[in-house]
Amino acid sequence: MTFPAAPSATLARRLGFWSAIAVVVGVAIGSGIFRTPASIAARVPDPWAMLAVWVAGGVISLCGALSVAELSAAMPQTGGWYVYLRDAWGRLPAFLFGWAQLILLRGTVMGGIAAVFGEYFLRSIGVDSVAHPLAARLVSAGAILLTAAINIRGVALGAAVVGATTLAKCGGLALMVLAAALLGGSNGGTTDHFTAGGGPIDLSLMGLALISVLWAYDGFADVTLAAGEVTNPERNLPRAIVLGTVAITTVYLAANAAYLYVSPIEAVARSPLIAADTMTRLVGRIGASFISVVVMLSTFGALMASMLATPRVFFAMANDGLFFTRVAVVHPRYGTPHVAIGIAAALGTAFVLTQTFEQLADTFVLSSWPFYTLGIAGLYRLRYTRPDLPRPYRVLGYPVTPAVFIVAGVGLLANALWAEPLWTGVTFGIVLAGIPIYLAAFRNPR
Repeated sequence: MTFPAAPSATLARRLGFWSAIAVVVGVAIGSGIFRTPASIAARVPDPWAMLAVWVAGGVISLCGALSVAELSAAMPQTGGWYVYLRDAWGRLPAFLFGWAQLILLRGTVMGGIAAVFGEYFLRSIGVDSVAHPLAARLVSAGAILLTAAINIRGVALGAAVVGATTLAKCGGLALMVLAAALLGGSNGGTTDHFTAGGGPIDLSLMGLALISVLWAYDGFADVTLAAGEVTNPERNLPRAIVLGTVAITTVYLAANAAYLYVSPIEAVARSPLIAADTMTRLVGRIGASFISVVVMLSTFGALMASMLATPRVFFAMANDGLFFTRVAVVHPRYGTPHVAIGIAAALGTAFVLTQTFEQLADTFVLSSWPFYTLGIAGLYRLRYTRPDLPRPYRVLGYPVTPAVFIVAGVGLLANALWAEPLWTGVTFGIVLAGIPIYLAAFRNPR
């Protein structure tokens, strides 16, 4: 089975290496490191076990990054995972990925990031988001619409905002870690917090905690969705994906160590706004205000990066005849897929107005990882079926490295089915509901 090397409508290559790495870090470091530690600590009430889950997530993500780097260099086309699924397994799996993007994935990821932006925005102006949930959701929806407008205006402008906010968020997190190291000892911080466990460890709950961790790491390969706009993609994509994932893992481990040094794990579990609470203990209200601004910049930057990358899936599907042709239209002045961006913005707004952060995060991971696992498995298939495909980069540690990612993905989904069968089954059912739609409307190529 062969497919066109490039879509019929194309986007200009304007994203360089630093813009690509900013998208990798910008998407991944968004809301997760500020919001998920509480739910992870509640499920894994032991400091070292909690850190081990974060390490496991980093190792799994790095194996995925090393693997997808080969795919991205060999097929640097707009659509990323969609392209790998299509070329390795055919149109139906590719359509189901796009269907999941439309119904679940894009709305949940942007809704989840925007939800944290709204909470910290209200925190920064002295308003309790718990007492005013509607206000938080309206602020979140406004952020989604603003990022959509900026990205429609031009990919270069969107990339510039992503780059600036990525530097700001990494700098802010570095200052928080430094403050914990220098001031934590005089404000209740102690290494004793790493030796005092809060309770026994349940392996199934540890598996669910890994879902939350992988939500935080997700985005290491999102730059591939905009691969058709990256300059020198055979070189820049693998470097950006791998180096970005290493940077993300380092930042996450340092931030969690700072949280646990300043507060015992029981306090972390009770603190959905752990970054703000940590800075409050260290330097008072001014610290909380500072980190709230950092989180706002972080989540806004992640929204920008997500809005830059993810609408390209709809664009690629439309070019292949697996979605409405109108979605592949490129703006005549700005050169951006404005219709696809509008769809992504509408989905994110709808989700953030109707679901909680925890629901959004778990739904996203459960509906995306079957496709991530299948996409990485496609690496083996493509090596067999298309041995002559140019591969400027070959995955380090093949065939073990992709196998680690695949085994982790299968185990993660199996554990979710065991621990939360109803919610997991509903999520999978929604994804599989795309099969009759494909058979009825998109089975035959255009």
